[in-house]
Amino acid sequence: MDNTDPKAYVAATGDFDVAELDDEVLDSTTNKSYSQGQLVLRRFVRHRAAMLSLFVFIAIIILAFSSIGFGPVPGWWKYGYESTHPIINDRAPTLGWFTLGEHPMGQDTAGKDYFALIMRGTQRSIIIAFIVGIVSTLIGTVIGALSGYLRGWVETILMRITDLFIVIPLLLLAAVVGQLANERLGGGIIMLAFLLGILSWTSLARLVRGEVLSLREREFVYAAQALGASTPRIIIKHILPNALGTIIVSATLAIVAAILLETSLSFLGFGVKSPDTSLGLLISQYQQKFSSQPWLFYWPAGFILAIALSVNFIGDGLRDAFDPRQKGKSKRFKKVAKA
Repeated sequence: MDNTDPKAYVAATGDFDVAELDDEVLDSTTNKSYSQGQLVLRRFVRHRAAMLSLFVFIAIIILAFSSIGFGPVPGWWKYGYESTHPIINDRAPTLGWFTLGEHPMGQDTAGKDYFALIMRGTQRSIIIAFIVGIVSTLIGTVIGALSGYLRGWVETILMRITDLFIVIPLLLLAAVVGQLANERLGGGIIMLAFLLGILSWTSLARLVRGEVLSLREREFVYAAQALGASTPRIIIKHILPNALGTIIVSATLAIVAAILLETSLSFLGFGVKSPDTSLGLLISQYQQKFSSQPWLFYWPAGFILAIALSVNFIGDGLRDAFDPRQKGKSKRFKKVAKA
């Protein structure tokens, strides 16, 4: 049996490691060795749904932040989200197959351009989602890494705190925090997002803890301990880089959860407050117009769905890239083995 040919070896044995087979086939066909980061990138690029979703998500971000501008930077769209205008086309969308018209997404009940409102709401929802994702990822990674590596009383205390946050319903706790941010802390989406991030780290902490519990028993950790490396260095330099896949995938899922959480809070009146707006707040404000002016509901709901699905598919692509032993990859390589 020729062990130098990966496909021949797989066909003969029927027992293989998907990740190693992927790497061996890649190296044998290109005569070039790849680093782990390059292999992850190549796997992600070959994930069609993830690449399409990444394109859609980037397009939404560029459209939202370039159209009406952001901060001192002006946008290319002629209408602002706060100004009212004469009623055109009975407030219905003027978007055609090849034309935008004056108000492509229509006008709201006050005569404001709904495209500008949607872009403003998309900006706020994306900003909140990313801040929540970053804050929850940092907190969850620190707590999970410390509890998984140090064990003992540190793990007991940190996991009991985690259990306490899990027991309380997240939406109820987020509603209280959102009301506190609006009334006592001066409002603003930054403070709201930061407080929501403090509440959304529990699932990531448990995942990181489980990953660290596995990695701390590996040979490279024992070698670092024998060489006298400090605990922070072992965690930061040796353990967390090997848990990076779990952390990144969980961060993308946290962004999706943050978008839906912000939408729920704004819909219930505990999130973003008028005169500012978000996608969830737009749905809440115009829910009574669903039968008479359905575009006031469809447009923000469509953008929420597009953002959530695209980020979710990006997370799926990252998961398969970091761990090619997933079901979809296994099926593909089983076909290679039978060839």
